[in-house]
Amino acid sequence: MSAPVIVEATVKQTATLIFMHGLGDTGHGWSSALAAIRPPFMKVICPTAPTQPVSLNAGFRMPSWFDLKTLDIGGPEDEPGIQSARDNVHGLIQKEVAAGIPANRIVLGGFSQGGALALYSALTYDQPLAGVVALSCWLPLHKQFPGAKVNSEDVPIFQAHGDYDPVVPYKFGQLSASMLKSFMKNVTFKTYNGLSHSSSDDEMDDVKDIISKWQQKNNHL
Repeated sequence: MSAPVIVEATVKQTATLIFMHGLGDTGHGWSSALAAIRPPFMKVICPTAPTQPVSLNAGFRMPSWFDLKTLDIGGPEDEPGIQSARDNVHGLIQKEVAAGIPANRIVLGGFSQGGALALYSALTYDQPLAGVVALSCWLPLHKQFPGAKVNSEDVPIFQAHGDYDPVVPYKFGQLSASMLKSFMKNVTFKTYNGLSHSSSDDEMDDVKDIISKWQQKNNHL
């Protein structure tokens, strides 16, 4: 991976948000919007995916966390690629922990393919995190769960999806949320009426509120 886009905290850093972009984007695509909503004590890390061929797009090379073969919920998945990308995300978490930020003050997030990676990375990480922000996405390798889960069932997950999404079907998000709720205790699934495969001001306001709530909850830990 190339160097991530980093937005430093504006006061003493006590928390971190690691956010993964969607297919074909870069870390720059989300850094400004996230910088505008994060608490002043939170550092934002927006890594850029490696450029690689994507089967879903006729093998064209573009920034992609792993190969996408289909967006059908029952279709084949790039398990080695997903697990390799997960290892890279775990490495980013470990760097923050080594720098003195506890895992329970680190939020993982992402949009679309990046949100899928955030969910998979959080569930397979061995220390409780502050929470997961999963936008317009799905749970990859869903048939491995709950067996593949090693994190606490108490890690909060905020999943959001537009009901007019033509790329990652809304039903796909709903099914992922239902599965997550079967083995995780704190899953919120929020629908944004009329929203396509994108974010919105309302959604970003909700992300701002949920991140602040998670950080306040963990202040005493």
